[in-house]
Amino acid sequence: MTEETQIKKTKTVKKDFIFAVGRRKSAVARVRLYKSVKADLAWGEVAVKKGDILVNGKLISEYFSGEVSKNLYLEPLKITNTQSNFAFTIKVAGGGPAGQLDAVIAGISNALDTLDTEKHRPILKKKGLLSHDSRVRQRRKVGMGGKSRRKRQSPKR
Repeated sequence: MTEETQIKKTKTVKKDFIFAVGRRKSAVARVRLYKSVKADLAWGEVAVKKGDILVNGKLISEYFSGEVSKNLYLEPLKITNTQSNFAFTIKVAGGGPAGQLDAVIAGISNALDTLDTEKHRPILKKKGLLSHDSRVRQRRKVGMGGKSRRKRQSPKR
């Protein structure tokens, strides 16, 4: 057999979701936006319905409880008028609750931007949801007594 007769057949699988990543501090959120939800779509043992946002197998209202958090994670959906049109499944890891919430917001915004750039990008950009917040925790320095900014006390005599 020659090289010309050996043609690799690659299987192309059409994804029925849009993938995006959101990062903040040390938290990373991997977001899947489903445009159309199939009847058999489930994430773990939880069935995914249109309008649902699932984070690590739980509803987002259970994972990020409180009214303030709810207003924050729904803001990208409210300003683009896509509140109950899509389903989201999100895996978030690293960081604490605040960093994870900001990573989820960034991931949702990036997914909506990927979905329809010319329609959603100006709105999301104006609100500052597409800009990356690069602030991270300052590392501990050598000779600082275990803190990043603390100075050693100098002897008086």
